[in-house]
Amino acid sequence: MSRIIALDPSQATGKNAELFSAVKSKLGVVPNLMRTLGNSPAALEAYLGFSGTLAHGVLPAKVREQLALTIGETNACDYCLAAHSLLGKGAGLSADAIIDARRVHAVEPKTDALLKFAAAVVGARGLVSDDTLAAVRAAGASDAEIIEVVAHVALNTLTNYTNHIAQTAIDFPKAPALPAAI
Repeated sequence: MSRIIALDPSQATGKNAELFSAVKSKLGVVPNLMRTLGNSPAALEAYLGFSGTLAHGVLPAKVREQLALTIGETNACDYCLAAHSLLGKGAGLSADAIIDARRVHAVEPKTDALLKFAAAVVGARGLVSDDTLAAVRAAGASDAEIIEVVAHVALNTLTNYTNHIAQTAIDFPKAPALPAAI
């Protein structure tokens, strides 16, 4: 059961009505995460702005979804794993690529390094070693890509932690448990 109420978009007024309308026009629905963030219109607006701006960054949609899956798994966020498994499919990720991202792996070497870097940033709370930074650079990551990975860690940690605290009801198909590694 949710610990913070997900607001009803049909009852929204003012800034929330405007924000919920924008989300619905883009996604067709207002997911429970957005409805929960709407308890603070400033937080919802900040999330939407940050997310929207990063969508125009140097990292392609597939990589952004792989990052969200890696970060969601690292932070054990079932809501975000469900959402980004679906969004990842929409971005062109195969079922295997979705599972791989949750396991902090990608077939493409540079993407693999970006995912490993993101998991290291989460695990070390940003205090990554020189070797960790050198490894992502050796895989061909630019400084812009490295900074955007950090931004995605921040964005996804916001949603992961919001979902943990609120115990947001999952309104996407649940992500399957990870199969045993071979």
